[in-house]
Amino acid sequence: MNFADFKKSLSKINELIYFDREHFLREKTSNSSKLKQYIQSAEGLLKSTNILEEKYFIMGTLGNLYRILGETQKAINILERCLKIASTELNFKREIVCKIRLGEALKYNNNHLKALEFFDGALELSLAHDSLYLDYVLQHKGKCLLELNKVIEAEKCFKEALKLREYKGNEELIKSTQLALDFIKNLKEK
Repeated sequence: MNFADFKKSLSKINELIYFDREHFLREKTSNSSKLKQYIQSAEGLLKSTNILEEKYFIMGTLGNLYRILGETQKAINILERCLKIASTELNFKREIVCKIRLGEALKYNNNHLKALEFFDGALELSLAHDSLYLDYVLQHKGKCLLELNKVIEAEKCFKEALKLREYKGNEELIKSTQLALDFIKNLKEK
């Protein structure tokens, strides 16, 4: 499989991933073996390419896939390498995305406080350089705060993310944030 085919195949990956309502809406997979196939393909491509753009994309994808599969240390290791590329290039958009992904991997590795440092770093960069991913930062920071039982702070993040997502008009993102707000509502009702 070449890079273009791999990228194209990722359009079907959402069929394997769901939000676990029993575990703070963490992303999980319904088909580990299929997810492992994606990982194997990505690992092979990573070894065979010298194109920095492709390496960055593959490493970010691998970080997410390893996290979802539950192999959090592998996710952290590869995302740290990915962040180094983004930081070296002084590419703020990529750095923001990497910090969000690394924060998620750390959260899944039960290192919530370190995860919050990365989310706050992504928030700082978003406010200073590029607000394109601000709603993502707020969403993921909110989910981390939620797992720390900081429900009021989490809800504030989700409400801000929802406003930004409604402005963007992306129904899938709006639905994701609404799911988080509904999760909080159910928590409060218990």
